[in-house]
Amino acid sequence: MNRMTPLVAMVLMAILVLVSGCVVIEDGQVGVSKSFGSISDEPVGQGVVLQFPVIRTVETWNTKLQELKESAQVPSSEGLIVGLETSLLFRVDADRAPEIRKTIGWNYVDLLIIPYFRNAVRDVVSGYPVKNIYSEVGRKEIASKIKEFLKTNVGVRGILIEDVLLRDVKLPQRFRESIEAKMTAEQQVQQKQFMLQQARKDAEIEVARAKGAAQAQEIVRSTLSDSYLQYLWIKTLSENPNVIYVATEANLPLFKQTK
Repeated sequence: MNRMTPLVAMVLMAILVLVSGCVVIEDGQVGVSKSFGSISDEPVGQGVVLQFPVIRTVETWNTKLQELKESAQVPSSEGLIVGLETSLLFRVDADRAPEIRKTIGWNYVDLLIIPYFRNAVRDVVSGYPVKNIYSEVGRKEIASKIKEFLKTNVGVRGILIEDVLLRDVKLPQRFRESIEAKMTAEQQVQQKQFMLQQARKDAEIEVARAKGAAQAQEIVRSTLSDSYLQYLWIKTLSENPNVIYVATEANLPLFKQTK
């Protein structure tokens, strides 16, 4: 039993070495293999990979979608300082991860993406007046130009640029006050236009009512005659229980009060 103890210990140590030397490449990751200080040109795919110190080591690289947020104070074409909150969505090209590791290194975000992103924001925004930066159309155009700039200068190095977003624009105090004053004036004009339209509509309604009343009166006047008025008079009196109708030789009615 004592002779087996060293053998068991050796087996356990070997298993521990193998387990500790395993690297698991998961979904959304790619491996970069390095052997005796030399980085392989071929990426390592998903699965369990064995590595041994010095002989072979495998680094895991994130190939999922990543977001880089930046806050910047940039001048407009008028020289006014505009605050921008921006986001860059990007991914590492899995097939080119070894190339990025060779030519740039692990800190590719700090060395490559951030400098180019900041430079693109400053250069593109400086060509626009404040009112265009604030407008929805202008913001989309600026984001599109920044995206194309990054594709040209960063995309060629193995970074896939997915999108550029201008999340928020903070305008200079003076310009913000002028915009608020303009919006207030526009609202007042719209309110007055609404009141004018309402007054016109009310006037049209009153005119229509007057015309209707006048037409009704005209119809009544045109249909009235002496015989019809006599008929109405007789009918009204006959409905009174206190009045008695008596015919006369002149064919004119004679009414007598009973009470």
